[in-house]
Amino acid sequence: MRINKYIASGGICSRRKAEEYINQGLVKVNGKTVTALSFEVDEYNDTVTVSGNKIVPVKRTIYIMMHKPKGCVCTLKDDKGRKTVMDYLSDFSDTRLFPVGRLDYDTEGLLLLTNDGDVANKLTHPSTEIPKTYIAKVKGLLQESDLAALRNGVTLDGVKLRRCKVKFLDQKDDVARYEVTIYEGKNRQIHRMFEFVGKEVEFLKRIKIGEIRLGGLSRGAYRYLTDKEVSFLKRL
Repeated sequence: MRINKYIASGGICSRRKAEEYINQGLVKVNGKTVTALSFEVDEYNDTVTVSGNKIVPVKRTIYIMMHKPKGCVCTLKDDKGRKTVMDYLSDFSDTRLFPVGRLDYDTEGLLLLTNDGDVANKLTHPSTEIPKTYIAKVKGLLQESDLAALRNGVTLDGVKLRRCKVKFLDQKDDVARYEVTIYEGKNRQIHRMFEFVGKEVEFLKRIKIGEIRLGGLSRGAYRYLTDKEVSFLKRL
């Protein structure tokens, strides 16, 4: 097996990132540094390490979605002692799963996790521009001029955001619901977009990533992706 593919099969990174490690002289096979990208690994007899850490190929690729609840972080461990998404995934305590992308501590909804390094890299790389759809609740209705500003892309930190979709859904009392689809993933992007037009997001939930929908999955629960959903990820 080609060395970059072997490293990626360990779930620690993508093939492209593995090539960077090889070029940096961080990869050893049976104790000897390997810098040739064309190097072939005997997956049954060779020992491969990256920065001294042994690579163990994943025996089975796993793709799951979970309904991340509020009040937890999208990391494997948290130095502040906060609950993480892995606290809800005890069935995978012995599996190296990675959250694909992030949801803020107070944001809930669709989160994808996998041990497939290539797929994780494709989903998070800026060039993929995969659409992500959210439900946002704010106090009061937005003016048409505000909606136009959001749709055309507001400027945050001196950078103009891409055009996005914002659709009014309904209003109950003084709380309005909007469906928002963005093609970027900047930190607290939707919160900051609404702050730009003078509104504070009181509730935010991601309901869709590309063709993959959260559906009726309850908070804290997970399910395996269907073959169709996995196929979509691999086509990216």
